[in-house]
Amino acid sequence: MLKRIFDVFFSFLGLILLLPLHIVICILIKLDSHGPVLYVQDRVGQFNSDFKIYKYRTMFIDSDKLGLLTLGENETRVTKIGFFLRKYKIDEFPQLINVLIGNMSFVGPRPEIRKYVNYYSNDDMEILKIKPGITGFASIKYINEPEILKKSEDPEKEYIEEIMPDKIKLNKIYIKKNSILIDLYIIIRTLLKLVTH
Repeated sequence: MLKRIFDVFFSFLGLILLLPLHIVICILIKLDSHGPVLYVQDRVGQFNSDFKIYKYRTMFIDSDKLGLLTLGENETRVTKIGFFLRKYKIDEFPQLINVLIGNMSFVGPRPEIRKYVNYYSNDDMEILKIKPGITGFASIKYINEPEILKKSEDPEKEYIEEIMPDKIKLNKIYIKKNSILIDLYIIIRTLLKLVTH
């Protein structure tokens, strides 16, 4: 209950306080490339149910049809403003809407697309018992995931066989330690990581 109150209060406050910034970002996205401001994608959330996740659009239209993983700063599918938004995770700001309406939390396992959830073992499905989050232990560790994948000969294989299992392990650790104090710790760690990475 306390976590939900925290999520509702700060997501609403964030949406209001960041409104001028949202307006500027929307204008920059529209000036930079053709297409909608928001990118909406199906993700797997709590209780293995699909939901719509919101992000600022950082790629050219239909770029996701060429692959679901992005590979570093030389990714040609990403727009000019998109590189900036991704670097500082500003493209995630619209997920405050997800937090406010209740299908996400500030802290929790990052929601995957169904394709990758299909690789989960029965034990891995444990992480779908709680709401997904904007950030978490795995998000902090893999804040530069595109740069890691860029160096791989087979990014898809490396993600499925190495990165995703490690993320799942970290998400299970979070579930065991889950508390409002841990959430605050993760949020502070995330903000510091964004400033220094």
